Amino acid sequence: MDQAGGTSARSFGRAPAPPKPLTLIDRIQDRFPDFDPAPDLGSRIGSIEWFRGVATCAGLITVTLLLSPGFERPIHGAVTAPLTGTEWEDARSQSISALAYGATTGMRGEASGLVRPLADTPERPILELTAVVGAGRRFASALERAGVGAGDASRVADLVAGAIDPTDIKAGTRVDVTLGRRASRNQARPLEKLAFRARFDLAVEVARVDGGLSLIEIPIAVDHTPLRIRGRVGSSLYRTARAAGAPAKAVEAFIKSIATKVPMSRIGANDEFDLIVERQRAATGEEQLGKLLFAGLDQGRREVQLVRWEREGRTMWYDPKGMGERTEGMLMPAQGRLSSSFGYRTHPVLGFRRLHKGMDIAAPTGTPIRAATDGTVQFAGRNGGYGNYVRISHSGGLQTAYGHMSRISVRSGTRVTRGQVIGAVGSTGMSTGPHLHYELWKNGQAVNPRSVSLSSTDRLTGGELNRFRGLVSSLLGTPVAGTAKATSENDAEE
Repeated sequence: MDQAGGTSARSFGRAPAPPKPLTLIDRIQDRFPDFDPAPDLGSRIGSIEWFRGVATCAGLITVTLLLSPGFERPIHGAVTAPLTGTEWEDARSQSISALAYGATTGMRGEASGLVRPLADTPERPILELTAVVGAGRRFASALERAGVGAGDASRVADLVAGAIDPTDIKAGTRVDVTLGRRASRNQARPLEKLAFRARFDLAVEVARVDGGLSLIEIPIAVDHTPLRIRGRVGSSLYRTARAAGAPAKAVEAFIKSIATKVPMSRIGANDEFDLIVERQRAATGEEQLGKLLFAGLDQGRREVQLVRWEREGRTMWYDPKGMGERTEGMLMPAQGRLSSSFGYRTHPVLGFRRLHKGMDIAAPTGTPIRAATDGTVQFAGRNGGYGNYVRISHSGGLQTAYGHMSRISVRSGTRVTRGQVIGAVGSTGMSTGPHLHYELWKNGQAVNPRSVSLSSTDRLTGGELNRFRGLVSSLLGTPVAGTAKATSENDAEE
């Protein structure tokens, strides 16, 4: 033990290592510490060390040239003798060559007595495949095309139809099918298992249990909370909303609905938009976005809010108070020449002066007659001097009438839409030639068809208004899923 508190190497039971002997290079470096055998020829040019380095380099080049075999004398190498006979066949069987030259690989030998030819190729015991439901095809047909027997396919189709409406199965739905072992090749493989996504909220499995097929419905939890997106318009309302995750059709519907209140040219970059879209989120992770439910635009001095509402089979947009303006342009019911206008005139057949309650549009027989606007057919048939006659009732106490038709294409009680063909121009009844007699009535009084504007304001009332207010309260309470970042002029359009 060292008196200073240290521990000597002897206390560990080992002797100190002997010093290594000095090499020739070590001795030269000790003798000449400033000597560098390979000085840098790029520095201290012209010094003694530089000349010594040049001499060393020249000496090494000279030694290399003296030890070289020469530049004119060739170096001979051994050439492998070509293979022939059995050696060539053995080498060829283990090589790879082009198929065009009759390539064969691997050693081949004759079959021994233990080898017996198979009477038939064995089949896999289980076959897993995927069937795709085509557009306009029966579910059973899709299974049969995939290899399911007609009996099993029909049984599965009946089981599925008993659980869900077959029309709910969309074209392109993928069906996972498992087929089992069959007794012979002349029979179809039996269906062992089948699984597919029948609806967004339902998965269906069919399995063979105790020799029979049974169906299992697997409900999938779905969250119906709508998607709400807010943001500043920026340089492009469409690109900003799309970048925030709104579907293209919803953005198009948003722009179309807002344009009925605010011209697009008056929407500024600093205006803020607010849209709410239908959304379904399944517990399995899938998400579906649907129709636009709410459209809002805040311009600071003016705020526009529109809520989607289905009424009488049509999509309408109302403000949160249930007020909605519906503007329907009056269509000219037939293409032709105005031969007689509304007012008093001498009747061309009766010969005396009386009120002409409509206007006449001269056109060739067979020219299509179209409904001036949406409505319900109140009468369609023969009506005295009017000949073949159609009367349509519209909202706001309005009615339109069409006379002297050669053909009637609608029936009483049916609903027609603006521009729908209801018949053809003719000359039935008291008429001197083919034309359309067109009348417009308002609250039971005949008026000039060209003087009435069909711009009307709809207002929800009663129980419908209460349901609408409940929808508005629910939509405005939807949390904002994200705030859209306004795009610039240099942003790439999708």
